[in-house]
Amino acid sequence: MARILFGQSYYLRLDPKLYTAMQPYPPLGTLLAAAYLRRRGHEVGLFDAMLADSEQDWDGSLAQQKPNYAVLYEDNFNYLSKMCLSRMRAAAFRMIELAKSRGCTLILCGADATDHHEEYLRRGADYVLIGEGEETLGELMDALEGIRPMQIAGIAGLAWRDASGASHCNPRRPDISRLDDLPMPAWDLVDVDLYRAVWRARHGYYSMNMVTTRGCPYHCNWCAKPIWGQRYNTRSPENVVDELAHIRDRYKPDHISFADDIFGLKPGWIERFGELVLSRGLRIPFKCLMRADLVRQSVVDGLRKAGCDTVWLGAESGSQRILDAMEKGTTIEQIAEARRRLGAAGIRVAFFLQFGYPGETRDDVEKTIAMVRNLLPDDIGISVSYPLPGTPFFESVRGQLGEKQNWLDSDDLAMLYKGPFPEAFYRVLHGTVHAEFRMRRALKSLVRAPEGKRLPAVTRLRNLVSVPRHWLEWQIRRRRLDRFGNAGQTPAIT
Repeated sequence: MARILFGQSYYLRLDPKLYTAMQPYPPLGTLLAAAYLRRRGHEVGLFDAMLADSEQDWDGSLAQQKPNYAVLYEDNFNYLSKMCLSRMRAAAFRMIELAKSRGCTLILCGADATDHHEEYLRRGADYVLIGEGEETLGELMDALEGIRPMQIAGIAGLAWRDASGASHCNPRRPDISRLDDLPMPAWDLVDVDLYRAVWRARHGYYSMNMVTTRGCPYHCNWCAKPIWGQRYNTRSPENVVDELAHIRDRYKPDHISFADDIFGLKPGWIERFGELVLSRGLRIPFKCLMRADLVRQSVVDGLRKAGCDTVWLGAESGSQRILDAMEKGTTIEQIAEARRRLGAAGIRVAFFLQFGYPGETRDDVEKTIAMVRNLLPDDIGISVSYPLPGTPFFESVRGQLGEKQNWLDSDDLAMLYKGPFPEAFYRVLHGTVHAEFRMRRALKSLVRAPEGKRLPAVTRLRNLVSVPRHWLEWQIRRRRLDRFGNAGQTPAIT
């Protein structure tokens, strides 16, 4: 069988903010695709860009492994892959060039490649997998290797170039609905010891990533879904717990990060998962992402049984008017109730916040700041609205987009369209909200430690000393923010 080298183009070193944070996870989607092809009898290898220095490392891997096929299979469970950062796109183009120079047939899969398959074909890719890639890749390899007689034009979910150089795009393929039938990720291809060393040196524990679902059925009009669209499929709790047992016994992680868009959406799933984890003695602290309206008390009980440490909520805004404009489908009251229930169960709560949605006024901004102040989550992540192809939001601002339509890296925060306020406003706002949040978190830790535990004296002293520093930064930034006033571009929300 032909040798296939899998890779991906997300290099942590090219993303300064996240490189500093240093919380790397291997490309889970890539590992699943590699396992899928290996089960079909192919010889596979992996180039893991996450901890690599540059595209030259990819070239070295090509030289060493001498593959017939190079597959740049982006990790579709990594939200940064969905954002299509321009540094990573440039890296992918360079990786295509290097693979082609070594005579490889080049195959791509990912959100950016799905949205811009003609550009990737022009850059030298031979084939682009549109949407979910495993079954399309399997059929393509069968056709290329002559395992089964199959015409390229008949493979669903494939964009390709013919002998004349003309590009074609076949109809999309239905998504895999029976996720339990897929193999476990090919973790044996990963340098787990390197990841473990990096995590423990920086954070004192080792975290691994898992995924239990594919897709999201909700209609937030700014959220891009180039891979799975509006569809949602889930693994059974039993299947996930079997994988959790395998990971614990083989790799012994201290923590799990579930990469699902929404964890445990199917009614009763989290409750059953919690029971299975508890009965099999598999409690490992984990974090996940959920919607506020799904945080029922039975769900909280299931999360606690399973060992959940942190839930990230897509809060987005403290203004109901903006949430409704986003078609988020949640309410401010649900956010507050989810925070209360999870906190009462000893589960940390973090908020994703989004500023700059069309029509947002200064009053809406202040409502979001007040929500953070009043609910005081354990962590926050702040972004500005980011138009991605295929979303109603993108279409509504398409006429305002300039030459730059993607962020350079995750800390770019550029307003890619004409937002309600100048771009400088949002940069100052980002620092203002963080400064106040850090000050209030430090103050709270001095009054009441998490779960009633008294913090070590050194930590309490550090927090005490940080309060005036954060207060001063907050005040300075707040004054800068107020110079922008209340005026701004405030188009009507339709």
